[in-house]
Amino acid sequence: MYAGFRQHLSEDTVKICIIYYSYSGVTRDIAEQISAACGGDLIEVKSRKHYTKLTVYPVGGMRASRGEHDPIDPGVIDVTDCDLLVIGTPVWAFKPTPAINAALAALTGSAGKRVVTFATCGSQAGETLDIMRNALEEKGASVIGEVVLTRRDIGNGKNVQELIGLVKGAGAPGFNIPRSGDPGSVYRPA
Repeated sequence: MYAGFRQHLSEDTVKICIIYYSYSGVTRDIAEQISAACGGDLIEVKSRKHYTKLTVYPVGGMRASRGEHDPIDPGVIDVTDCDLLVIGTPVWAFKPTPAINAALAALTGSAGKRVVTFATCGSQAGETLDIMRNALEEKGASVIGEVVLTRRDIGNGKNVQELIGLVKGAGAPGFNIPRSGDPGSVYRPA
């Protein structure tokens, strides 16, 4: 289904920036799989707020539920030279992590960019993708795809491969897809 898009990406050199935060390594693994399959620069957002296994969900989850931002490295994320952004986050308290909230605020040069977002979670992403989309649209970016990957989706690998296909296809002219927040949803061209 997406075989022709791989050729498009390599011939037209669509520059992809994959921006992600990962606490446990799950979101990092997905980002690395996307990069290996599609190319692109990996930008790992690091929180300067230290969470331990005991504080990550009670403290980090509370901060996420309030929409707070962690201090992060890099402090500014300039995507001026990118054509396509892929942004991924774990879900904490049904919302994006404080590190990704900060990363979205730290984006510069994102006006007019196409974006695919993804969220990794146990079972439900809640408001995560809506919050990310709203923040990106405020920056002038256009979210053309959103994917929720539950623990089950990640385990079977099929939806991860569909996400990769979506990213490959997103570089093609005129590519647009509907949105949905259902777990395991991958959004394909109409």
